[in-house]
Amino acid sequence: MQRNRSTKIVATLGPASSTYSQIFALAEAGVDVFRLNASHGTQRDHAERYRQIRAVEETVGRPIGVLLDLQGPKLRVGTFKEVAVILAGGDRFRLDLDPTPGDRSRVCVPHPEIFASLEPGHELLLNDGRMRLRVLSCGPDHAETEVMVGGTLSDRKGMNVPGTTLALSALSEKDRSDLQFGLTLGVDWIGLSFVQRPEDILEARALIGDRAHIMTKVEKPAALPRLEEIIALSDAVMVARGDLGVELPPEDVPGLQKRMIRLSRAAGKPVIVATQMLESMITEPTPTRAEASDVATAVYDGSDAVMLSAESASGKHPVEAVAMMDRIIRRVERDPLYRRIMDSEHPSPEATTPDALSAAARQIAETISAAGIATFTSTGSTARRASRERPTVPILGLSAERGTARLLSLAWGVHPVWTADVANFAEMVERASLVAAQEGIGAPGQSLIVTAGVPFGTPGTTNSLRVVTITANGLNSVTTAKLHEPV
Repeated sequence: MQRNRSTKIVATLGPASSTYSQIFALAEAGVDVFRLNASHGTQRDHAERYRQIRAVEETVGRPIGVLLDLQGPKLRVGTFKEVAVILAGGDRFRLDLDPTPGDRSRVCVPHPEIFASLEPGHELLLNDGRMRLRVLSCGPDHAETEVMVGGTLSDRKGMNVPGTTLALSALSEKDRSDLQFGLTLGVDWIGLSFVQRPEDILEARALIGDRAHIMTKVEKPAALPRLEEIIALSDAVMVARGDLGVELPPEDVPGLQKRMIRLSRAAGKPVIVATQMLESMITEPTPTRAEASDVATAVYDGSDAVMLSAESASGKHPVEAVAMMDRIIRRVERDPLYRRIMDSEHPSPEATTPDALSAAARQIAETISAAGIATFTSTGSTARRASRERPTVPILGLSAERGTARLLSLAWGVHPVWTADVANFAEMVERASLVAAQEGIGAPGQSLIVTAGVPFGTPGTTNSLRVVTITANGLNSVTTAKLHEPV
């Protein structure tokens, strides 16, 4: 089933979307990748959801990606003697390592790494940024602060330390347990939270190896000075605007979103825009106009995918939220302005044969009005380079590796197909032509651009491009193809 759009949809599963019928309905409505949020639910819950996703995948007959999003080392205050305390501006408030329940004068912060990083003048945010403290003095086990913006504080509310790189690993003990669980399960993507530095990705890579791909969530301002290094080490990037918006002024986030999309596209890495995209649809059947514009902006910016969180995980209208996102994307991609933006922002190809062929494939396809571009790929890199070019025609991502086909479900414009391997050029051309016709991408008489690497099955060897004419010998016959001269 070919999507009538290029930008992909990621949806989070949860209490509102855990059964086979619910997941099937979401896939039919437009979901390309499902997200399992390790911050909520048990490993048993996620194992069952994964099983249902794979059952749905068999039913719909197309690859579906699965992302396990790790919680990260969430910083929280401890507990209080009372249900909550009220702090007013100007109050003094002590943070320390004493586990005794707190009161209006102090509370435990069970993270010695925070105190090791603090200096007088640093600001601390509590309760998703609603409250603000300023450090007056500090030591290795405490900090004396002044309340700048007060409010109500209760047990285990979150804490942020903006402008400071903390001596924390991006992987907590819970994350390590969830990571091993996800790798055993067979997820395609690992969402790495709380990334502050490139070394965080290298630490995760040493544990993951080649068993899954890393999606780095950019949600800490500390990551921004080394953003290009972080993107280069990642397999994909998520613009996690919720946490960014806590530690940064809200007016800074839109520009950062555009910058991250642009850098990710230039690096050929899929990029997702996430958080609060259709948030009112958690309770309402339709979004606000501002939310619709927010989704549209991410599409106009050239993101590979947009994501739903609570809207699909716990909201009242999960299928409607996906359908709405699908309609917004298709409407934007039909806008002539969208195509002008994509055409004006092609990243310069790197000085490599695969990049040169990907750029040539787009140009030839558009010049001769080809039905699409077919790429044979073992790792997905060929299809991702084609996706980076943002062509006007669909990209057929053919792979003999089921995991690779699932990974390509996240890439802009790629229609992934898991298919048998090919041994020679003639078989490659015939298979591409057959699948293009079966998947509704090409029809008899149309041209198809085919790229692949020789020798076949060797990663990173994309070195050939052919222009093929699709022909058919009857309704149920095998589709064949005539070769033009190699380009």
